Amino acid sequence: MREKEDIYIIGAGVSGLIAAYELEQAGYRPVIIEQSDEVGGRVKTLKEKGYALDLGFQVLLSAYPLANKYLDMDKLQLNRLESGAMIYANNKSYLIGDPLRNWKVLFPTLMAAIGTFGDKLKILKLNRRLNQKSLEEIFASPEKTTQEYLVEFGFSPKIIDRFFKPFFAGIFLEPDLRTSSRMFEFVYKMFGEGYATIPKLGIGAISQQLKGKLQHTQFIFNSKVEKVTTEHIVMSSGETKPHQGVIVASQASSLLPDLTAPKTLWKNCMCLYVEVDQTNIPHKTIALISDPGNYANNLYAYQDPNTGKTILSVTTLKHNQKSDQEVVDKIIEEVKQYAGSTEIKYIHHYRINQALPDVQGLRMTAEPHESETLENVFLAGDYLLNGSLNAAMESGRLAAKGMIKKRERIASGK
Repeated sequence: MREKEDIYIIGAGVSGLIAAYELEQAGYRPVIIEQSDEVGGRVKTLKEKGYALDLGFQVLLSAYPLANKYLDMDKLQLNRLESGAMIYANNKSYLIGDPLRNWKVLFPTLMAAIGTFGDKLKILKLNRRLNQKSLEEIFASPEKTTQEYLVEFGFSPKIIDRFFKPFFAGIFLEPDLRTSSRMFEFVYKMFGEGYATIPKLGIGAISQQLKGKLQHTQFIFNSKVEKVTTEHIVMSSGETKPHQGVIVASQASSLLPDLTAPKTLWKNCMCLYVEVDQTNIPHKTIALISDPGNYANNLYAYQDPNTGKTILSVTTLKHNQKSDQEVVDKIIEEVKQYAGSTEIKYIHHYRINQALPDVQGLRMTAEPHESETLENVFLAGDYLLNGSLNAAMESGRLAAKGMIKKRERIASGK
């Protein structure tokens, strides 16, 4: 093990944990500095009032290449979501799905009044196109908005408004489908090649498993970094730590005063959790509200692993400039109206201001040396590539590989 070089990682989110893993594989003993009391960053499951609540509704797409590289999927005990959705529109509900995976949804899907018969044929055409298109080809494609992409593909306004907008609004965390068509094709392809899943113990189990793989990494929790230079890490306590290399796997712009890159823009959301007596949402199925004017975008019902109670996770994008109580009251009203619940107990909510990076010029990967932003300082984070768990892992891998190559060049005197 290389104990002489002090390689630090700032941030114990997924990208930071992957960077630490790769450094360990190369013989380093990295040190992770984390301002909170636990790993995970945005991929975290929290305990609230005896319940296990994810920090926002999140799924792991089983087809993500790097999830399969770095995670033991079996040990996560993944609950596989159904390939489809319950859609509420005009006081009616429609169950749609992929009949190639579940023949029982063939008739409901064909009969669902969410689009024309031609729309459903176009979905099959889209499936075939993306099945044949590689990830490299997707991220090399010209960018347009997802809305423009769907219109150009020939989908009707009806299916865009009733399915694509509510479904992908919950993924992109913006209701107008202005997100890059590259991201749409990537996510759609991942859904087609695998499944949306949730670990039995919550999304935070991913971060905990990655932490458990680290054997030679030191963690310093509850410690805030104020500034990073090419030679030192300045802590908010005033302590200065000399370093031989730093991977910044958190908000770089606030830590690197010499960084000239533009600040990252972020999408936000609000996620509420309520306990209910009953719900009409099918088991392991995402529900979408396509009616205009509602606060709730997507709902998901599950059994809490700690209490066994039925919990509804509700995500809204209409929380800005509204009080917590206003949003909570409106969401409870909509749960009663749509989900068929009569007894509703509010549990907790999270306003997530930095839920997803708002990225332009999306990429699948990059060269490791591109991660170096200052001498001996490398960056990691999904905002460098695209807003996905796969990108968070890839950015951590790239930063570690860049750091390793840099240290090897210095050691060899080249």
